[in-house]
Amino acid sequence: MGAERGVRRRVRGLSEPEFRARFGTEEACRAALFQLRWGKGWICPACGHGGHAELKGRAVYQCNRCKRQVGLTAGTVFHWTKLPLTTWFLAIYHLSQSKGGMSSIELSRRLGTRQPTAWLIKHKLMAAMQAREAEKPKLGGRVEVDDAYLGGERSGGKRGRGAAGKTPFVAAVETTAERKPRRLKLTVVKGFRKKEIERLAKRDLAAGSNVVTDGLACWRAVREAGCDHFPMVAGSGPKAARWVPFTWVNTALGNIKTALAGTYHHISPKHAQRYLASFAWRFNRRYQLDTLTERLAYACARTAPHPYRVIVTG
Repeated sequence: MGAERGVRRRVRGLSEPEFRARFGTEEACRAALFQLRWGKGWICPACGHGGHAELKGRAVYQCNRCKRQVGLTAGTVFHWTKLPLTTWFLAIYHLSQSKGGMSSIELSRRLGTRQPTAWLIKHKLMAAMQAREAEKPKLGGRVEVDDAYLGGERSGGKRGRGAAGKTPFVAAVETTAERKPRRLKLTVVKGFRKKEIERLAKRDLAAGSNVVTDGLACWRAVREAGCDHFPMVAGSGPKAARWVPFTWVNTALGNIKTALAGTYHHISPKHAQRYLASFAWRFNRRYQLDTLTERLAYACARTAPHPYRVIVTG
């Protein structure tokens, strides 16, 4: 019974009153960020000395030995920010707790900022999500893999694979022996060609994995990564989407496309990987909603700065 209550609490997530009680002040956010960065004790990056003094009012820490100064936000996603940390933590809360993401317009309303500011905050946080997902182990065991596209249909244009204006990506879901979903990876690709799939498989799939796909010829390239391949000709249409061997990858794709259609009008191809990584980040932590604020703040504290010029180039 206690374990069940724990699961319900984690899935229920963090309520807004609970969030404000924990991160509602600048002092609380600074203390939380300090703990996330230097939980085992502050260490000078120049000389390795642990003794330091805090320069009051500046969130800067000075080494007692070499006098090196280190800002609380220096070298993190928050680097050189002029916004209070309460604004950043509120953005972290909303983006981590919303299942389908949040538009920059809606986020700007929640934060009380201009829309371009909210857009930049959101993309910096998604960059931290992307960095964390890139560090995770390869998918293994039984893996359902399917092809998909981002982007709407163009009037009078070609439909389906090869249509102009669409961004191709691969969805891969690692399942348990009982075929329950465990982890999700979403990766933008240049196209569904064997060389591209071979490169992806060697990077994202563990050797010996049992990869289940449809009959598309390019999937045979997963064998080059040492994976066992089980192609199944699924056909097309609603019946194919409900086919049992592809239940979870199709469910994930359906949720992603529904969220995109309901939240965003358009996603630029150069930012597509960032959006997809944010979906995967939330999916892979879906049973830990009560700690997602700290988890994303931790990722931000350990992700290199992403200035505007880096964000806009994709």
